[in-house]
Amino acid sequence: QVQLVESGGGLVQAGGSLRLSCAGSGRTFSTLAMAWFRQAPGKERVFVARIGWTGSTLYADSVKGRFSISRDYSKNTVYLQMNSLRPEDTALYYCAADGSGSNHRNYGYWGQGIQVTVSS
Repeated sequence: QVQLVESGGGLVQAGGSLRLSCAGSGRTFSTLAMAWFRQAPGKERVFVARIGWTGSTLYADSVKGRFSISRDYSKNTVYLQMNSLRPEDTALYYCAADGSGSNHRNYGYWGQGIQVTVSS
């Protein structure tokens, strides 16, 4: 089993920055691919970014150049640095583990989600 706990969300003005954290515990965290997804009200959950156990990264086109995913193996934590935030980035952000690609159905473990709200 893997437990994931997100933190760092909140309210920010457009153009601002936030850093989300996802602390993992349970199975050997360092061997798992990790990802961030987001879900806006009334919309499907969509892929944001992924980091493999080797550190390779993948981003959705909508966040390339603005968001950065990283991981700290010593702390079993994955981060999502979000810069130049836009109102359309407003969503519930989820941390996911043990999956592949950008389809949320491929991931086996999920955090509870954390709200990010960007005001215009």
